[in-house]
Amino acid sequence: MLNHDPLYNPYPSKRNTIYAKKGMVATSQPLAAQAGIDILKKGGNAVDAAIATAAALTVVEPTSNGIGGDAFAIIWINNKLHGLNASGPAPNAISIDAVKNAGHKEIPKYGLTPVTVPGAPAAWVELSKKFGKLPLSEVLQPAIQYAEEGYPVSATLGHFWEKAYQAFSKSCTDDVYQNWFETFAPDGKPPKIGEIWKSEYHGKTLRAIAETNGEAFYKGEIADKIDAFSKKYGGYIRKEDLESYSPEWVDPISVHYKGYDVWEIPPNGQGLIALMALNTLKDDKLTAKEIPETYHLQIEAMKLAFTDGLKYITEEDKMSVRTADLLSDEYAKARRGLIGETAIEPEPGNPPKGGTVYLAAADEDGNMVSFIQSNYMGFGAGVVVPETGIALQNRGHGFSLDPDHDNALVPGKKTYHTIIPGFITKDNEAVGPFGVMGGFMQPQGHLQVAMNLIDFSLNPQSALDAPRWQWVEKKVVQIEPSFPEHIAHALARKGHEVQWALDSGSFGRGQIIVRNKNGVLAGGTESRTDGCVATW
Repeated sequence: MLNHDPLYNPYPSKRNTIYAKKGMVATSQPLAAQAGIDILKKGGNAVDAAIATAAALTVVEPTSNGIGGDAFAIIWINNKLHGLNASGPAPNAISIDAVKNAGHKEIPKYGLTPVTVPGAPAAWVELSKKFGKLPLSEVLQPAIQYAEEGYPVSATLGHFWEKAYQAFSKSCTDDVYQNWFETFAPDGKPPKIGEIWKSEYHGKTLRAIAETNGEAFYKGEIADKIDAFSKKYGGYIRKEDLESYSPEWVDPISVHYKGYDVWEIPPNGQGLIALMALNTLKDDKLTAKEIPETYHLQIEAMKLAFTDGLKYITEEDKMSVRTADLLSDEYAKARRGLIGETAIEPEPGNPPKGGTVYLAAADEDGNMVSFIQSNYMGFGAGVVVPETGIALQNRGHGFSLDPDHDNALVPGKKTYHTIIPGFITKDNEAVGPFGVMGGFMQPQGHLQVAMNLIDFSLNPQSALDAPRWQWVEKKVVQIEPSFPEHIAHALARKGHEVQWALDSGSFGRGQIIVRNKNGVLAGGTESRTDGCVATW
């Protein structure tokens, strides 16, 4: 047996764009991508493939998502775009006063306090019911099989699993966290890269969701278990919160950017930030990608958009400004006027009044899906409902306890949401789905990837492989190890506080599928993780 380190990769690796005719699934874990392709081969469409992949990802990449998380989707089907917001609200029993009276100055990261209603299972059910061809019981079968029979832990997955275990071992020591360790660290340790891990309870929960079209999760035995667990440990979520939940069909929002329309889900998601940044730069004629001026403009536009987003984005009808006003040409020009030759410290504007897993799927009939789901911070709240395998999300951590903030915690309200699927069209025809997962990196990744495709004509794989940056705060910009050194120095001379990152783990993980004029699919996957493009 050869002895090797799966995380030691001293040489740059080249990936080519992948082409296919009958179907394609691109995501961050090969087994999940293959699950989607298997469903296509059984007669499913792109929606069925996306659901199968998403369900499988809860099993084969639990470090980033789970049954207890949220989901969003943009679907191109029958020559029309549809948006699905399957994020869940705060429980009805929670309030700012309740959290403060419990001794918290902000909503904690871990435990039951930050738990909001999970929307992911409802997303699978809703997508299947509205657009799927195969029964949900068949579509979820690959995920069930992975959970019940086990699978070998992949390299990036194992790396983040170990990091989560170390963090939880220090921060999550109360009894409420015990089921997480029993589920995800059996035998007292996390599974290592290449070892087999399985969760029969996870498989049992997926089977119940499949056989009841989600009823067991939101109104039946699983809802009862979530309710009992929450009550036992002083949580706020109740069965009534689950029973009253349903995902929301929404109209995607867009900006017209240099001949293309770039689409996102409207707030409470942060896709609006990517669109505001693109809107700010839509009149700039960028002559080259790898020059300091291009990066400077991108960073400045993003920091301005992000500052607005953090101030205003929440559930859309609770925002103090309108989405349309933030995307107006007048406001874009005003924000562009703030960008000069040197870095600025951004402040929110006054518009005129009037970190997740991502997957892309496509089939030969022209249907395409951009889908994303997440537990928010890795494994989420660090709590697992006994006898279910369900790790609950900590999405509520994003709420503010300031009652005057747009994103203030209110019972039944949806918080500012980081996960965002993207889509590009041209002349009312689909170009394809794209996305970059990873917390607050996501709109920054969307901006960079969309510009790589549109401004600089990079192929899908190169658009993802290109070195990335991320704005952190004030004038601070982090760059990944592969970022060109001479450009980093030039940005520093422009006043940016440039920080080198030791690895690329925080710079997002993306997928792209585009359909060429001849109907051939071209896909790229993330080289920063265990990414895979599965084809048929």
